[in-house]
Amino acid sequence: MKRLKKQLIAAAVLVAGFALAFASYVLLAPENQSTGGLDVQPAAEALPVRDSSHRLTRPAKSELTVVEFLDFECEACGAYYPAVEKLRAEYGDRVTFVARYFPMPGHRNGELAARTAEAAARQGKFEEMYTKLFTTQKQWGESQDWKQDVFRGYAKQLGLDMKKFDAALADPAVAGRVQDDQRDGLGLGVRGTPTFFVDGEMVKAPASYEAFKALIDGRLSD
Repeated sequence: MKRLKKQLIAAAVLVAGFALAFASYVLLAPENQSTGGLDVQPAAEALPVRDSSHRLTRPAKSELTVVEFLDFECEACGAYYPAVEKLRAEYGDRVTFVARYFPMPGHRNGELAARTAEAAARQGKFEEMYTKLFTTQKQWGESQDWKQDVFRGYAKQLGLDMKKFDAALADPAVAGRVQDDQRDGLGLGVRGTPTFFVDGEMVKAPASYEAFKALIDGRLSD
């Protein structure tokens, strides 16, 4: 009985994850809006990963690259976060994991969260802020209130120089860095989050950690 209950709960979580992913996709469906409602145009020569992209792992000899276009406020991205972290721990010495910004319209604080992560990156704390934003998502996500004070609190907790952080948060170059990722995403056909690329090929978001692991194992064995 307990096993059945766990299976039913797991199935419900999976269905909810698919629903969230579908809702994210619909917001950016090309038939609704040519650029997904984003105030940017697709990159003419879009790339899944660039030299400036944020790498969460840096193996000495990378055998595979997994790129995620993400929105820190996206619940589907939050649902995938534990699986991505588990994969990073398991394959970090063989696979390069890359995070790219793709804040979506309709999320009040998605773009601000991306700028917050980029401002932290200017002080060498991208990964720490990436982790903080996802692990606290339920506390600030899906709110219509502006969360800049909350994000400043995270910056303080990470020990950032707050004058530099505030200046970076307001710097048009930081907003431009976020938009550059969005341009690449749009140019590559990204219309929702999370969207994954494995060695440059867009892949359907795996249904579970096991499915994602099987995908990586299959590519590593090729």
